Amino acid sequence: MQAYTQKLIQRLDNLNQQRIDRALALMDSQSQQVFHLIPALLNYNHPVIPGYYDADVPYGVFGLELNDLQQQFLDDTQLTIGQPLKTAEQPAILGLYTMGSTSSIGQSTSSDLDIWVCISPEMDNDQRELLTNKCLLITDWAQSQGVEANFFLMDEERFRSNRSEEMTGDNCGSSQHLLLLDEFYRSAVRLAGQRLLWQIVPPEMEECYDEYVAQLCKDGYINCDEWINFGQLNRIPAEEYFGSNLWQLYKSIDSPYKSVLKAILLEAYSWEYPHTQLLSIDTKRRFFAHEPDLYGMDAYYLMLEKVTRYLERIQDDTRLDLVRRCFYLKTHEKLSREPDVGSVAWRREALSDMIAKWDWDEVVLAELDDRRNWKVEQVKVVHHALLDALMQSYRNLIQFARRNDITSAISPQDISILARKLYAAFEVLPGKVTLLNPQISPDLHEPDLSFIEVKEGGVNKSGWYLYKQPLIAHRILGQPCLEHHEYLSKLVSWAFFNGLITESTRLHAVVREAQLDIDKFYQMVSDLRNTFSLRKRRPTMQALGSPCEISQMAMFINFENDPTAELSGRSLKVDVKNTDIFSFGPEQINLVGSVDLVYRNSWHEVRTLHFKGETAMLDALKTILGKMHQDAIPPESVDVFCYAKNMRGVMRNMVYQLLAECIDLRLKPVEQEKRRRFKAMRLANQTYGLFFERRGVSVQKLENSVDFYRSISTNKLKGSPLLMLDREQEYQLPEVVDGFASEGLVQFFFEDTDDGFNIYVLDESNQVEVYHQFSGSKDEMIASVNSFYTSVKDDSRVSSKFINFNLPQYYQIIHPEEGNTYIIPYRNDGCTPTRPTKAVNA
Repeated sequence: MQAYTQKLIQRLDNLNQQRIDRALALMDSQSQQVFHLIPALLNYNHPVIPGYYDADVPYGVFGLELNDLQQQFLDDTQLTIGQPLKTAEQPAILGLYTMGSTSSIGQSTSSDLDIWVCISPEMDNDQRELLTNKCLLITDWAQSQGVEANFFLMDEERFRSNRSEEMTGDNCGSSQHLLLLDEFYRSAVRLAGQRLLWQIVPPEMEECYDEYVAQLCKDGYINCDEWINFGQLNRIPAEEYFGSNLWQLYKSIDSPYKSVLKAILLEAYSWEYPHTQLLSIDTKRRFFAHEPDLYGMDAYYLMLEKVTRYLERIQDDTRLDLVRRCFYLKTHEKLSREPDVGSVAWRREALSDMIAKWDWDEVVLAELDDRRNWKVEQVKVVHHALLDALMQSYRNLIQFARRNDITSAISPQDISILARKLYAAFEVLPGKVTLLNPQISPDLHEPDLSFIEVKEGGVNKSGWYLYKQPLIAHRILGQPCLEHHEYLSKLVSWAFFNGLITESTRLHAVVREAQLDIDKFYQMVSDLRNTFSLRKRRPTMQALGSPCEISQMAMFINFENDPTAELSGRSLKVDVKNTDIFSFGPEQINLVGSVDLVYRNSWHEVRTLHFKGETAMLDALKTILGKMHQDAIPPESVDVFCYAKNMRGVMRNMVYQLLAECIDLRLKPVEQEKRRRFKAMRLANQTYGLFFERRGVSVQKLENSVDFYRSISTNKLKGSPLLMLDREQEYQLPEVVDGFASEGLVQFFFEDTDDGFNIYVLDESNQVEVYHQFSGSKDEMIASVNSFYTSVKDDSRVSSKFINFNLPQYYQIIHPEEGNTYIIPYRNDGCTPTRPTKAVNA
């Protein structure tokens, strides 16, 4: 047995070295240097070394033997400081492992490094925070070298006690647990430190894993203190599938091809439930069977193989073809061309074998290899194919959960955050600009774009159509339009935010009824460019856990309809100081004919709104102010652009002042004794009142002074009744809840009491329901509410737009012994509430 164990260890080390060699072969020189130096940076702690945070940071990697490059780094550093670098007496880091695509056929020159920093469960929280900060600084250093490296602190108890970290942009939090361990076990590459004990336990011993390990240690075949033991993995709880699928949908925003593979793998696992054949066990089985194949132990190839078998069994040829394309694109190889940077012989050979079996012809290869030059038509097709495949997996996993009466293991806070992100990325809504995935093709710019207006009453739907051809008959006739929208500002915004319009793009237009010319098009594009950054940023987890806020906003006056075009001569000779643009001249004309709004919010959605007619300005103000909850931070930028033929400057300044005043009235704290604030506006020959309260803004027509005084003295805002289900006692809605009210989503606020808890529910219109002295489990209630909201039709042909990611948001009201009441995102019944802090890596 001793000899057998030693032979296993030798084979394990050989496999690990083969994986390291493959990983390095797929990297450029900068990435190779980062890969080599990470263990050294964590082994030492000195101000001259990248990653230095504090003298008290835990450091040192168990049993690290420096290679030539690491030794050279050490020698150079010691020469610089003039003394030997101190080594840790007791290494704080037990092992360093990469996981994921590293060393696999799916690794490319742009792949990031996901590194597990394995530590002792005894390391206290203060030390963990110090080590986390050191890792974040190494991430920054790697970024400066052109490499994305993410570090995750892991201890053995995480998987044994089912404990999860806070979810960040790269940390899956509670969304997946043993599924994460499954991926780690099948793809782990040891950079330094202790070996994984799981890897030398035979697959047939998985059921009695702990007993087998105890016997190995007891008989002295191994020293258990020198091995990392994350525990057995013989099954995945069904409760994990839903949260893990949400996580893959979230990751698909940045890595669409990889996420489609992983999402369908989860689906394949659920299809085999309860006798799921895990890929990690399959990998181990191949290791113990001395798998000789070129890619038989490759984590990504095995994933493709399993997904292929599943899709063939359910006869889903559409997704099977898509999965193969995703796999090919993930490798970044281009078999129709000569080998390039990042291309390696063994992978080209493996891929050539695969595509021969798939019966791909040269046309398919040429199209895939030309992906950097794909334009918007191809990108839209791929974008929707990827989205449909992901949503199909999502629907199938929801149905799986229902069939098996499964409650999701993901925490309410994490499911809320993921649902918010998915809602922001995927939900198709009126006025929302659909952003095509920039990972599909980097450059969608077009040399020519034509905007064509179609009037009502014709064969085609009225509105505006966008074409990528100039207005030349033989080039545009018979061509499909790229997009259609009822109003023009959304079409221009769609082309701008998706990168179709650049400074060199030539714009063309056919205008039937709107009062605009080609100069307005160019001016609007210029104004968009000066207001909004095109650099796509990821919303923070903190932002996703909070009500949505407007971050950047532009208002466009008289873009499509311009009453000032009718003004001429004497009517334009006015006293600017006494001019009322909303009730102008003896005829009391409203000079604002149309209002277009384009804004980006804290969830990084881009939204557009269009208003026209006499009340366009009033409607625009009421709508946009309703998108700002009382306690929101004011927008980072607010711009007003005016396209009026006459009085452009005067109108722009007056509208800007009005907008700024209304935003201030909406967001300024409301004093208790003055519950109503009021702004009167005269539009043409009619007076209106805008009323500002904590929970919203209402508009009332004021026919006379009686209407006016009645309106401003009313105790409660008309149209926002307070519905009390407990009639015996009058309850006051907590002030702090009013401040969090946000239109467009359902919000639950829990308030603990001596006899249970109260629930305040605000619906999409901020109508309130109050439930008092509620007893039972909050978590169970949330699970049932979410189950209702994720209900989908069983018809598998239902398109992705019917998937509902607009799940309710859950919050906890905290009444501290000292200080003011505040609100935090609800986590779960067992959590001790603390004030929210900014998430690491968020």
